Amino acid sequence: MSVRDLTYDVDAVVLDIEGTTSATGFVVDVLYPYSRARFGALLAERGGDAEVARAVAQVRELTGDPEADAEAVEKALGAWLDEDRKATPLKTLQGIIWSEGFARGDLVSHFYDDVVPRLRAWHTAGVRLYVYSSGSVAAQRAWFTNSPEGDLTSLVSGLYDTENAGPKQEPESYRRIAESTGIAPARLLFLSDRPGELDAARAAGWRTVGVRRPGEPYYEQGVGDHAQAGTFDEITITTSGSST
Repeated sequence: MSVRDLTYDVDAVVLDIEGTTSATGFVVDVLYPYSRARFGALLAERGGDAEVARAVAQVRELTGDPEADAEAVEKALGAWLDEDRKATPLKTLQGIIWSEGFARGDLVSHFYDDVVPRLRAWHTAGVRLYVYSSGSVAAQRAWFTNSPEGDLTSLVSGLYDTENAGPKQEPESYRRIAESTGIAPARLLFLSDRPGELDAARAAGWRTVGVRRPGEPYYEQGVGDHAQAGTFDEITITTSGSST
């Protein structure tokens, strides 16, 4: 398939967020510092909350330190942030902090200009939309609820993360999503900027398009032998004889 032939007959589009619908720079420069500054307070004040306690237990397991106190857990979270590690407990705790920040009005999410109009057009045409991001489901929901164009959650049929689907570079994760949605793999189109994720989706039988936006971390690396688009406007979805 050439770069100019980005027409797909599929039932659903599954979206990555960072580098695909939204700028990685916003996440790294705005959201990461916001969460880093609040990890300590969250662990100190709400360590007994079930979701926080589960994440802390996961941090202890991943670090191999079953006795890690709040200070050690916070240090591990900060180190993973520095590495941009997609650790599930990190994403869980970030999701809690970001959700509350969005709800307070401290944060408003970012979408590239071409994304929301295209998502609305696909949704109107009957294409189902899903999100699969390393960010937690809570963070994804907050992201789509608090966009510059208002609440976009009505456009999305489901949200997947590394906890309910699995790691993004493993084909089995994409098989789980296909089974969950009830859509045949060949009828699913995955959009991401990361070649490893695109490879895993294709290995699970999905269709794939690599999204390459100037300035994004994976732009120079490219998307391997996957079809590529610079914006969502370059992608056409055909459904029931119509094109969007």
